[in-house]
Amino acid sequence: MSKAIAVIDIGMTNKKVSVYDSSFRILETLSRSFAPLMVAGLETHDLEGMESWFLERLADFGKRHDIGAISVTTHGATLVCVGEDGQPCAPCVLYTYEPGPEFQKRFYDKVGDPVALQAETGTPYLSALINASKGLFFLEERFPLEYARTRHVFTYPQYWTYRLTGRAGAEGTYIANHSYLWDWKKEGYSVVAERLGVADKMPSPIRKSWDVLGPIKPEVVARTGLAADTLVTMGIHDSNASLLPHLAKKGRRGFVLNSTGTWCVLMHPQEKYGFEPGELGKVVFFNRSAYLDPVKTAIFLGGMEYEAWTGLIAKTAGKTLQGTSSLYPSLFKDADCFILPEVVPGSGQFPGSKARAIENGKTYLLNDLRSGGALPDFLRVPEKAMAVLDASLAIQTLVALARAGLGPGMQVFTEGGFRKNADYNALLAAALPEGSVYLTDLAEATSFGAAMCGAAALEGSEPEAFNSRFDIEYRRVEAMPAAQGFAAYREKWLALVGIGAGSGKE
Repeated sequence: MSKAIAVIDIGMTNKKVSVYDSSFRILETLSRSFAPLMVAGLETHDLEGMESWFLERLADFGKRHDIGAISVTTHGATLVCVGEDGQPCAPCVLYTYEPGPEFQKRFYDKVGDPVALQAETGTPYLSALINASKGLFFLEERFPLEYARTRHVFTYPQYWTYRLTGRAGAEGTYIANHSYLWDWKKEGYSVVAERLGVADKMPSPIRKSWDVLGPIKPEVVARTGLAADTLVTMGIHDSNASLLPHLAKKGRRGFVLNSTGTWCVLMHPQEKYGFEPGELGKVVFFNRSAYLDPVKTAIFLGGMEYEAWTGLIAKTAGKTLQGTSSLYPSLFKDADCFILPEVVPGSGQFPGSKARAIENGKTYLLNDLRSGGALPDFLRVPEKAMAVLDASLAIQTLVALARAGLGPGMQVFTEGGFRKNADYNALLAAALPEGSVYLTDLAEATSFGAAMCGAAALEGSEPEAFNSRFDIEYRRVEAMPAAQGFAAYREKWLALVGIGAGSGKE
């Protein structure tokens, strides 16, 4: 009987442990959330609580399945400082914390000009601690004694694989993902890593996501009952895990994956690294695929935008949200109602924009609306409010697609939570050439890609070898018939957030 693969999938909201068979069918899965631990007034990850739960789930699943490998995938922008004793020595602060403009200035004064660094590291300026290296600088300033004890700096998946094996490792999908820590030109740790004093504290060499880090350590054997030869792979960044099945099915070029969730991540596999003229200074970056190839990427907090506004709409209307398609013609013709980003300022494609609604030229800031401020009339009508929101999300996606390098003849594959948003997808299809937008049926794409890594480790192969073991349906999206006027509405929307229409690169 073939071995099963356990996947630990760590999202910002939900943490999951799943078991897959060799044909990538889910045998069992459980998830839960963990409230942040407050340390010195800061939200931090509950590493100890998560670890206990992961090991409990592995122990339980191991009673029913012959687990041969464990694969870990995690959300981005998170590093863990570990001391000589193998334990975290400083708090693991959530990347959503914004230390303020003076902190951001001190960071760049120390490490270098952000535009020059973007050219070298593929990393754009992002707010809060979303550039993971800023988290290290923050710890150095806020927790100097604890930070001084750091022996290892681990990227987040590799922290968990270290806890499982006792071995230090690094792989390409995480370290090169908007961290400022990887230099694409010299293929090594960057000047930022050197100036922060961590280049010698980060593991090397960089390996592939399905390479074996080692077997589980004796303590994990004792706590889980798993076999001592259970393999642990290097680990993989969540968006790149979602991309991996499509690379296996469609090849390594010619499409853009629109992976939707809390973050909408637009990923365009490329042949070579390099920015086009005018792109430096924009929120576009390069990460590395599981095959260590460059992936041109643009991101925005689409899921968070959706949750913020739908929560307000539902609270205001006091009823369930309904369909909206009949309202688009008048919405686009009148062009007087808009929802604009960003819920987390500086997190996406419009860093100068504040989350707000606009009606008949009057602005209503989201923070004021949440505090009980006066409402625009359209937010009182849930069907219309949802149409305005879906149009906003579609426009944000179109800008991100342009910045990710969507070109003629390329297809867009939407997966994740927004697959279920018919109006959003139909608007994308209306704005792009016919036959460009497809919905995938790949459930739990992140865990699925991580399971592929586990299977590759067990079988001594590469994930492309598995393309005949699973199917992905790519279902074409029909353009919204009622989308006349969307182009003009989009131009006005873009002018309101301060960029020109068209490609989204202005």
